[in-house]
Amino acid sequence: MTNSEDGTIEYKEKINDSLEKDAVAFLNAEGGEIHIGVKDDGVVTGIPSPDKLQLQIKDRLVQRISPSILHLISISVEIRSEKAVVKVSLKKGTEPPYYIRSKGLSESGAFIRIGSAAQPMTQEMIYRLQRRSMRKTLTSIESPEQELTFGELFIHYRRYNKALNENTFARNLRFLTEDGKYNYLAYLMADKNQISVRFARFDDSTGFELVEKSIEYGENCLLTGLQKLLDRFEVENITLSKLIGAPHRIDKRLVDAKSLREIIINAFAHNDYTYGMLPICEVFQNRFAVRSYGGLVPEITKEDFFKGVSVLRNPELMKIFKDVELVESLGFGIREILEVYNRNIFEFTDTTLYVQVPYDKEVMASVNKNKIGGNAKEKSKEKSKEKSKEKIIALLREKPSITTSELAESIGLSIAGVEKNLRLLKLEEKIRRIGPDKGGHWEIIEGDGNSGGTE
Repeated sequence: MTNSEDGTIEYKEKINDSLEKDAVAFLNAEGGEIHIGVKDDGVVTGIPSPDKLQLQIKDRLVQRISPSILHLISISVEIRSEKAVVKVSLKKGTEPPYYIRSKGLSESGAFIRIGSAAQPMTQEMIYRLQRRSMRKTLTSIESPEQELTFGELFIHYRRYNKALNENTFARNLRFLTEDGKYNYLAYLMADKNQISVRFARFDDSTGFELVEKSIEYGENCLLTGLQKLLDRFEVENITLSKLIGAPHRIDKRLVDAKSLREIIINAFAHNDYTYGMLPICEVFQNRFAVRSYGGLVPEITKEDFFKGVSVLRNPELMKIFKDVELVESLGFGIREILEVYNRNIFEFTDTTLYVQVPYDKEVMASVNKNKIGGNAKEKSKEKSKEKSKEKIIALLREKPSITTSELAESIGLSIAGVEKNLRLLKLEEKIRRIGPDKGGHWEIIEGDGNSGGTE
């Protein structure tokens, strides 16, 4: 008989389904040993074919546990009471949290050794281990799907005259793990995935009266979903135009457009995707709100954040954002946002960052006043809006390189009115922009997928 089980020793009479769970638990704690061929009470029963079992154990643990544990595991055979016992020795992991691949990074896949048992790790425990780990999670976590395609990503790059090479793009964009499999960054950029950009509208200021919740901006390339979300918020961010003596006019928005765009893009650039969730965007009666996951990166404090110190949580993702001109260098910047809004729009927790951007009171009062007009007025506006969109499509079909100013002059709308209609048409997936604002052109999205505009 050997000693009893404790925090670093686990006995198994034979190999069973809990092998991976016990191994993961030791890797996420201080390491330990699994002795196979020994009962729970320490009585040695032995293993009839220890050499064969060694190979089976190694294959199971190496193939079923992430991240890689090759450098952390050793397997040997010991003779006790004239019987063979297989000993699996596991070092403390260097890249926690470790988890069972088939279960994912969740309470059913991640465990930690507490006393003589393997206990499920809560999401908070998983996140704490991740914060202590210095690995770049987007590039090291294996994609849950390996049959991925990237047609939409190629389209986004072509729009900015940046062609991707079919043979090298995956490696150049760091879409592969060390063992050559697609990682989570690739999953985010794939044509099809199971992650949605969540948008919700509330009919009050408390968040209880939900009137619209949509996942229409999801389950495809992150760039596509993010661009649709930005377009949606451009439409939501109403403009109030005031004449201050011809020909002078002042345009005011519900919120500062540059700040809102920066807040949304930063939420996606710095989101902690190990939660398996994208940022959530909300529209209330008195504010826009964006919630991202992960809180502050461990290297900076709140004061650092407000001073504009930038530490990238997802540098490879930020590179892609720069490539497709979502950001320039480090963007508009927190300090510039604080020139428009108070610090209290930012709310921090250990696991989230919640930003609430209040509406301009004058614009909000004008919007509420216009709502009193009644259904007849709204129907008239809708008919006029549809006619304007039809005219714009006709002009884009005739001249794909037409400018916003030319459109405004041709159909008798303001430039702001034309821009709003263009955003609506993009949201309805009736048009798309190819290339930058200067030098690019418009395409009409036909029902059969063919485009009406040409370069």
